[in-house]
Amino acid sequence: MDIAETTTGGAGAHPGAGRPPAARLAAASFVGTALEFFDFYAYGLAAALVLDQVFFPALDPVAGTLASFSTFAVAFLARPLGAVLFGHLGDRLGRRNTLVASLVVMGAATLAIGLLPGYAELGVVAPALLVLLRFVQGLGVGGEWGGAALLATEHAPPGRRGRYALFTQLGPPAGFLLANAAFLVLDGVLAPSAFVTWGWRVPFLVSAVLVLVGLYVRLRIPEPPTFRRAAVPARRSPLGALLRGQPRQLLLGAGVMVVQYTLFYLATAYCLSYGTSVLGMDRGLLLALTMAAVAGLAIMTALAALASDRWGRRPVLVCACVVSAGWALVFFPLFDTADPTLVALALVGALLAMGLGYGPMGAHLPELFDATHRYTGAALAYSLGGVLGGALTPLIAVRLQASIGSGAVGAYLVCVALVSLGCALASRDTGSRSGGADPMSAAAPS
Repeated sequence: MDIAETTTGGAGAHPGAGRPPAARLAAASFVGTALEFFDFYAYGLAAALVLDQVFFPALDPVAGTLASFSTFAVAFLARPLGAVLFGHLGDRLGRRNTLVASLVVMGAATLAIGLLPGYAELGVVAPALLVLLRFVQGLGVGGEWGGAALLATEHAPPGRRGRYALFTQLGPPAGFLLANAAFLVLDGVLAPSAFVTWGWRVPFLVSAVLVLVGLYVRLRIPEPPTFRRAAVPARRSPLGALLRGQPRQLLLGAGVMVVQYTLFYLATAYCLSYGTSVLGMDRGLLLALTMAAVAGLAIMTALAALASDRWGRRPVLVCACVVSAGWALVFFPLFDTADPTLVALALVGALLAMGLGYGPMGAHLPELFDATHRYTGAALAYSLGGVLGGALTPLIAVRLQASIGSGAVGAYLVCVALVSLGCALASRDTGSRSGGADPMSAAAPS
């Protein structure tokens, strides 16, 4: 079956409850995650480039960068709470409406950040409000990815879940490319003073219009048949059922995600700040090189997702962790040259390694969990990986580089890759080629 075909419900589906056209399903999975992660990454870029000047002008450069990245980390700390909140709603009330709610929450917080006055106007109230809004952003993102992945995989036929879920996985690279392109254009056409004063706000304001597109697409997708067939007792807590029945799957799923987050935020948010402030590289050049690397990430993500349908999720994930550990050894020696060609090679290699692991995760995490708490499980595993790999990485990297040097940051990446490798090896293969029962069927073992 081709991804562009319209499919109908299989055995056990409600009468007349067929799958939506695959193109519409792909659009709903892709558009929502692209828009939400556009908002999320726009903040990461702003944190690397300008937020220290707008909200923390009284601090020295290193302290200002740390403060800026700390507000960046707040959203990651909120993401597990968002995963629990929206996961509860998604497991009890439905995937689609919960995804719509997460999109609205995220969009409102992003618009408010774009309108928020800086330290010069509000004093210490400004950074306090920024932290609050960033927390709300994190709540919305915490419910986004898990629901989008479930919307794709629960509609997909067995053996094609990697292919269907790849559109969820392509949303974040697309969102980053859009955010990067917006900052690259603004940086090119505006004077530095204008960029600091108001230019950085433009992507946050424009995203409010884009959210409407995501709402329109998602409201046209029905609930997945797997959710409609799952009997969830009214007294049962999805989080409680997850922690009682599948805590191991939760921890292993989060552990595999850590290296992917670490690679991404080292190669994007941290290296953008490090390259401009420490190595003295041109900001526009680094943005352009990062965009090229993220395009490579998107390509590798698609290839890896398809490969996981053919060879299983675990073999691809294990390969990704090994490649990540190897590339960590050469990443900073290449990047520290400040030579554009070698910097591009460092960034492309890191994000290709990340894409190799990221591609299968759209199917792997939903397949780990039972239907009655699948939204909560997939979203929470994804978000916990983000706390360790996304929230902490820029902060740890800034400290390691300032006190020891960039080689210590590379060593940290090697350690993270080895931890994720252990989690991948300890995980069961959820792919359809593993020889076991369909992991998303009612009869599949936990």
